[in-house]
Amino acid sequence: MWYLSVAMCVLTPSLAFADAAQPWQLSFQDPATPIMQGIIDLHHDIMFFLVFIIVFVMWMMMRTMYHFHHSRNPMPEKIVHGTTIEVAWTVTPSLILVAIAIPSFALLYSMDEIVDPAITLKAIGHQWYWTYEYSDYTTSDEESLVYDSYMIPDDDLEQGQLRLLEVDNRVVLPVNTHVRVIVTAADVLHSWAVPSLGVKCDAVPGRLNQASFYIQREGVFYGQCSELCGVNHGFMPIVVEAVQLDDYLSWVANKLEDA
Repeated sequence: MWYLSVAMCVLTPSLAFADAAQPWQLSFQDPATPIMQGIIDLHHDIMFFLVFIIVFVMWMMMRTMYHFHHSRNPMPEKIVHGTTIEVAWTVTPSLILVAIAIPSFALLYSMDEIVDPAITLKAIGHQWYWTYEYSDYTTSDEESLVYDSYMIPDDDLEQGQLRLLEVDNRVVLPVNTHVRVIVTAADVLHSWAVPSLGVKCDAVPGRLNQASFYIQREGVFYGQCSELCGVNHGFMPIVVEAVQLDDYLSWVANKLEDA
């Protein structure tokens, strides 16, 4: 009866989100925010037009090479202009661009829009680690909740942890909450990027850049610095753990006690 088990697995697959890069991965990581879902949907929409254009152009080229081969058409036509076809190949691409532009403009606007955040996270890039600051919470001496996040070396990895992606201190954020991340750098250019969240924000020394996101599900989301920042550029990963609000408040309370 093994085939029944296989059929059940195919018909009712369990949810296993891809929140980290996979070997030979060609598609996007699973989205965890509306922005990332919009990016994936726009990509699929553009791919529809792209496939249609490629098939049509290839068909026209093959048809032209077949019918106008010198063995079949030794005397070429003397017609060099056609008003109808010129109008068609000018208007049609314009309409396609408009159909692509309308949803892309809406997505770009939503990516730049900053909703009144409930939590503000500050990420500071260093060579080669990240410092995170939760400025919404202060201790008795009015210092913010601050900690560093380093990549875990290969020799210290535990079972199930991802090589070059796991860190000693994760970013913990609640789900279903508007979050603003302020990104800067202390030395050279960095970039705070988490694909599943649809966030990629440059960290520039002496400048504050910001991005916002709204995490819709729990999970552990992996990212990396996406700006060449030196010899250990590939060894400063980003890990964001999304939890329920009660768990987040408990984590903040424990961090403040440790501080």
